Parts: sequence; structure tokens; C-alpha cells
Amino acid sequence: MAGMIAIGVGCRKSCASEAIVAIVRRALADCREVEGVRRLFSLADKRGEPGLSAAAEALGLELVFLSREALAAAAPRLLTRSAAAQRRFALDSVAEAAALAGGGPNAKLLAPRLAADGATCAIALAPCFIDRTAEASAP
Repeated sequence: MAGMIAIGVGCRKSCASEAIVAIVRRALADCREVEGVRRLFSLADKRGEPGLSAAAEALGLELVFLSREALAAAAPRLLTRSAAAQRRFALDSVAEAAALAGGGPNAKLLAPRLAADGATCAIALAPCFIDRTAEASAP
């Protein structure tokens, strides 16, 4: 068993992949001592954003899209709220909620979200994550 580092990302429409990569790297730099499987999570509404897909590829991370319902369920655990996310998606957050929802019910945010150049990022730690894909490939 190991922890999972759930990286939640939000972005404006047509946000450059470089901005997303930069904010993710900045957020990860703030939690260097934390180890675990890393996955990138975002809102399903962002599925067609080329900058988001390119950023995931540049970071070498799996990108998982989550429903609005999954993000809304994480609302009680948020550290910050976003007026822009509320206007656009009727959600209190995208980055923080995606990190929490992706990490599961025991995930905890390591810090409030970071925002720069049209991208937001938050990191959550799920302390007892079991990577079933690794088990499936074991002899």
C-alpha cells in the first residue's frame, strides 16, 4: 500500500499547456516530501481542452475526468471557493474538488489551490491507496 497524490487541475478555455504544466510543477514542488502514485484529475466538462491533454502528456501523468456530481460531493472538504467555477459550472471549485474527488473519501488537501495564467491546481493526499493496476500485472 502507498499513498496517492491526486492532482486537481482547472483551466480557462484554451489555456496553454505550458501554463498548466507550470502550475502543476509549482504545486508539486510545495509537497516534495510526499510520495505516492500521481494522477491528474479534472472536470469532465474539460475533456476537449487541448492544453489540458498536452499538459498531462508533458507531465507523464494519467488524466482522469470526473463528473460535476463527483466534484460537488467533495465541497464540504474544500479550503477555497471559486466564484468563476460557481458561475461556469455551478461548483464551488474545480481544482480542489477534482483533487479531493480523485483521491477518494479519505483524501485531504495539502494546501489551498494555486492559480496563475488561467490555470489552477490543488494537491490532495489519499493515504491508503491501493493501485489495482499493479496487482493485475503481478504473477
